[in-house]
Amino acid sequence: MAVVYAVGVGPGDPELLTRKAERILRSVDVICAPTGAAEGGSYALSIVEEFIDRSRQEVLVQLFPMVKDMKGLDPYWEEAADQVAQRIAEGKDVAFVTIGDPFLYSTYLYIHRIFLAKYPEIKIEVVPGISSILASSAVSGLPLGLGAERIAILPATYEKDELKRTLEEFDTVVLMKVNRVFDAVYAALKELGREKSGVFVRRVGSADEEVHHDLEALLGRKLDYLSMLIVRKNPL
Repeated sequence: MAVVYAVGVGPGDPELLTRKAERILRSVDVICAPTGAAEGGSYALSIVEEFIDRSRQEVLVQLFPMVKDMKGLDPYWEEAADQVAQRIAEGKDVAFVTIGDPFLYSTYLYIHRIFLAKYPEIKIEVVPGISSILASSAVSGLPLGLGAERIAILPATYEKDELKRTLEEFDTVVLMKVNRVFDAVYAALKELGREKSGVFVRRVGSADEEVHHDLEALLGRKLDYLSMLIVRKNPL
């Protein structure tokens, strides 16, 4: 029976793929890759391109618009799920590649729930990937947690009061896709006297990787979508 593999391809460095992910990518009939714009490329696909043989594998780039308001996007996700289901019905194994890990704020999750509801007969295997959170911690030298310390992970949809409360209650806070709200986040950190306790990481694992410990220097700048801020309350 054909299988859908949800493959986490890591944050950007092809060498951070697991051996299992590489094996599956080399063996499947179809590679599905998300893109945020019709005319844009797929970042996940660019990470795994060296493992794909386009002479014998179909590469299907699917549109997943990246917008704050999710209303009206169901048709895109439905179409993507239907395209995968069609190839499964033809007996083809499909790998859907997604940056980071498939079950942590990933694009794949939008169609995973459609598979469960609309195509329950489809066999799904999730292949974990190295999250950008772990990679950013490693490259910045800022540990995420020790002993009984608590860690919070927030998407970029938090309100200021919620953010301040989280920063006070948790030992380490990871702020995902912080680019559009960075100045407001910095202001909250400054109010708490924590503006020097974080690190900003851009496109970790890629040739464009940047690590910034001087957060104030980033104020007013246009920041990358693939970026995060890790804030640690106490030094080791």
